[in-house]
Amino acid sequence: MKRISPPPATAHADDIPLAKLRGLGPKSVMALARVGITTVAQLREAGSVGAYEKLVLAGVPVSLNMLWAMEGALSDRDWRVVAKEDRLWLLTELELRGISP
Repeated sequence: MKRISPPPATAHADDIPLAKLRGLGPKSVMALARVGITTVAQLREAGSVGAYEKLVLAGVPVSLNMLWAMEGALSDRDWRVVAKEDRLWLLTELELRGISP
């Protein structure tokens, strides 16, 4: 099983606003702010699965596209590539945490 690892060197620096990350628009940034994630460093620390878990537990309405987008933002990939290449791994991580998509 693929493990959560630090983003590749091509990922964005921690001082870039979340809204500038690939695939994260204003609604995504506002949702993340609701759970205390306002910086790239905080998103990187939580990881895409951890951030998704926080959103779900806080009752923020999110879809799996948000998970794909956050993983894509952290790894500088399009969310559709993430959905295709990392879907099983991400869904397994959610399942291990007891989070239903």
